[in-house]
Amino acid sequence: MTFEQWPFTPPSSAVIGDHEVPQLSHHLAGKRIALLVCGGIAAMKTPELARALRRRGAEVTAFCTEAALNFVGRQALEWASLNPLITSLTWRAEHLSDGRPFDAWLVAPATANTIAKLAAGIADTVVSAALASALGRLGQGLTQVLVAPTMHGTLHTPILERNCRALAELGVTFIPPRDAYGKHNLPDIELLVAAVCRSLSTSALRGRRLLVTGGPTPVAIDAVRRLVNRFSGRLGAAITAELVLRGAQVRFVLGDGGWRPPTWLPCTIAANYDEYKRFTLAAVAEGCQAGVFSAAVADYRPSQVVAGKIGSGSQLLQLNLEPTEKVIDLVRLADPGLHMVTFKYLEGVSEAELLAVARQRLQRFEVVVANRGDEVQGLEQSAWIVSRGGETKLQGKEAIATALANHLEQALAVSP
Repeated sequence: MTFEQWPFTPPSSAVIGDHEVPQLSHHLAGKRIALLVCGGIAAMKTPELARALRRRGAEVTAFCTEAALNFVGRQALEWASLNPLITSLTWRAEHLSDGRPFDAWLVAPATANTIAKLAAGIADTVVSAALASALGRLGQGLTQVLVAPTMHGTLHTPILERNCRALAELGVTFIPPRDAYGKHNLPDIELLVAAVCRSLSTSALRGRRLLVTGGPTPVAIDAVRRLVNRFSGRLGAAITAELVLRGAQVRFVLGDGGWRPPTWLPCTIAANYDEYKRFTLAAVAEGCQAGVFSAAVADYRPSQVVAGKIGSGSQLLQLNLEPTEKVIDLVRLADPGLHMVTFKYLEGVSEAELLAVARQRLQRFEVVVANRGDEVQGLEQSAWIVSRGGETKLQGKEAIATALANHLEQALAVSP
């Protein structure tokens, strides 16, 4: 992006229809989502929320209170959802959704008033009436109800807490608000979408405790400088995202290479090799059912770290390096039964040589993801997934992440 005058060129991006959205995934394919919009300023964000749900494959219908229309336009919601906005009830009994039931009801933003009405069984608006019916379906195991509390901090009272606890006991899912400026703010759009995906997941990974690592693991030279490799951790983040959307409980340990994943992903930043080793072994000790170890862990570290800062200007700086402990081996010792997906990256070898090394590692690990230097170009990546069941080459981080999630589903489906 520049701040120079626009040269009046036409768009170069791919053409899609005005109402279409680029498909990010199919986690909500075939699912009908009711988006219930209450009267708060955050309602202005709901057209983007509707489109974000559609980007995961959902069909969206919006219900809107009269107060909400002060903050969001009817046509904006209809354009975003591709369905008529429901603002009143007719003989069709839209709140019951008998003909085509909704798989999930997402209340976002959810005001203190609507939460209180839902807890008290009051059904005097289109949204509260729809929620009364949804709560009945929830009790029968026919749908999911998700609530995103969004309000000024002064409205967080013991009464609000009592109402939320009562609804949670009935099975309502409360999405934690974003805490800023003394308010309960609407969470990031992708976090809301992820919560819906997780609530409707039927994956064998749902509720499973999984560990994912990614990124580099810097080692210090002095108090200012460090040695680090070029890997960012984006593949680890893609794997984490896929597992999260399928409902897994994921611990993502990311080595600090400067890049940060989307804020909706759970993430623990390891500032250096020592923190990486400590965080990873702690996660294994706490208990997890599988681990995906995509971190590019430092193989060497300076034998001595200089206190302060090494002076500049010298023509030659000599560093004595010593090997680090192999964290992957420490993990195997700590939990011999852990299902482990490991990674192997090599330079200057043929594809046949790469696969031979990967097959050898299968003696100790369940899966090996292997690639060579010329298969990692910027943000693009291809890799072989090698297991005892066969070998598959995949192109792109999302494809690799999906394949690994599929593998873990099969591997963990039969385990308790």
